[in-house]
Amino acid sequence: MNITFSKWQGTGNDFVLVDDRAGILLGREEELARRLCDRHFGIGSDGLILVRRPMDVGADFHMEFLNPDGSRSFCGNGSRCAFAYWSRSLHGGAQGSFSAIDGKHAGTWVGDEVSISLPDLPMVDMDTAEPGTDFVNTGSPHELVWSSAVDAVPITEDAPRRRYAPRHGAGGSNINYIQQADGGIRMRTYERGVEAETLSCGSGVVAAALSAVQRGLAIPPVLVDTRGGRLTVHVRSAQGGYTDVRLVGPVREVFTGTIEL
Repeated sequence: MNITFSKWQGTGNDFVLVDDRAGILLGREEELARRLCDRHFGIGSDGLILVRRPMDVGADFHMEFLNPDGSRSFCGNGSRCAFAYWSRSLHGGAQGSFSAIDGKHAGTWVGDEVSISLPDLPMVDMDTAEPGTDFVNTGSPHELVWSSAVDAVPITEDAPRRRYAPRHGAGGSNINYIQQADGGIRMRTYERGVEAETLSCGSGVVAAALSAVQRGLAIPPVLVDTRGGRLTVHVRSAQGGYTDVRLVGPVREVFTGTIEL
């Protein structure tokens, strides 16, 4: 079987996207993710996105996201790429809505960038046992470690220890290192499912922005610099959490192709 795919990236976070509105890949998602995301024996990416028929009333499509190890989660940059793919390659609109594992989202073009909405989010949990360390689930779980110099963090040594810490349960957590910089924040992310540092992580960027806002270190909209580029997080504080959350940043189609399975 031949599969046509499109490769997209959002601030260096790269994804393989497949139009599976016909549902021919149902039941093969995990196997397909492990094969296509492999950077040596497959196409290579930080995740696989299957664009499927809408599952929610009023939605235009459903985004099924899988990490390279076959696990599922929400992906912020992946959502932005999925919307762009649906809009440009599948002849969708300039605005639209879609469902993902964490619920319903809205997408729209803002100039050459893509903005997606997130559901209302809880307050950031500040770890009293380890000051400077926060936790929040933005569709995917994120531990946030404040640092004075994120570039100096030995991420391949420190992040795996934190990622599998008992406090995060069996599924573990993504680990983000963040610092104040240039009126916003800078960050690096070690992603679970990828089991490595990625150039950017959209749900992690949102988590980092919430942490900065709650600590009084940033005022929305929050500019977040990752190793792959800059994103902007719009958010409004509400009783018990955050609302009107939007993630905005660039996306780009890298190439298209066909692969034989």
